[in-house]
Amino acid sequence: MHQDQRRLLGDFVRAHRERLQPAASGGRRRTPGLRREEVAQLGGISTTWYTWLEQGRDIALSPHALARLAGALRLSRPERAYLFELAGRRDPAAPAPAAGADAPPSLLAAVERLSDPAYGLDPLWNACCWNAAAGRLFEAWLRGPERNLLRWIFLDEAARRLIDGFEDRARRVLAEFRADFSRSLNDPRMRALVEDLRAASPLFAAFWDEQGVLAREGGLRRFHHPQDGTVEFDQFTYVPADRPDCKLVLLARR
Repeated sequence: MHQDQRRLLGDFVRAHRERLQPAASGGRRRTPGLRREEVAQLGGISTTWYTWLEQGRDIALSPHALARLAGALRLSRPERAYLFELAGRRDPAAPAPAAGADAPPSLLAAVERLSDPAYGLDPLWNACCWNAAAGRLFEAWLRGPERNLLRWIFLDEAARRLIDGFEDRARRVLAEFRADFSRSLNDPRMRALVEDLRAASPLFAAFWDEQGVLAREGGLRRFHHPQDGTVEFDQFTYVPADRPDCKLVLLARR
């Protein structure tokens, strides 16, 4: 963690310590809010460790110590997430993604109002909603028995026939998925998905072992549709503010 990040973290926890109201006491207090030793006692952490944290020193930050600190500071869920983001640690109490969860209303509303192919992905990359144009383009996937994008790409021959430059696209999709995988290591369903695909698809196993990681990128997408022939789109991916673990994928016709 670089110095500016440690300073931001120290400023954040200090501000939230100072906003806490102490229990009634008989003497006057020189500082607003709780004292450092009081926060440390509430969180079951060392006063020295907490003091150094506020001072922006380079110290070890275990997820469980941060979790106890979040409780002592009475952080809200967004504040707690911000604390762990600043510290560069994964919250041990973060909920696991819900496989096959219903699409959030914001995602449904966006998909339904788009005329070009658009679909939503849940945290495990299952299609959770799509519009008619996407249903036509990806009929083999979205109207078939397997709604998981990775399972469809690597296990269904229809994907190989539809997607232009199949192996390059499959490699890039998997590298994009790995970025999400790293944020869900505590979810057994995510690990099970990877292990199942490693066993079922030699191509998946080979690409997975390459350890590629990519941000979700847009660009030209070309498909060889059985009825419409070769069609081209520009792909864009959006993240709903109310469900950042989901994605909206839009294919804008060229």
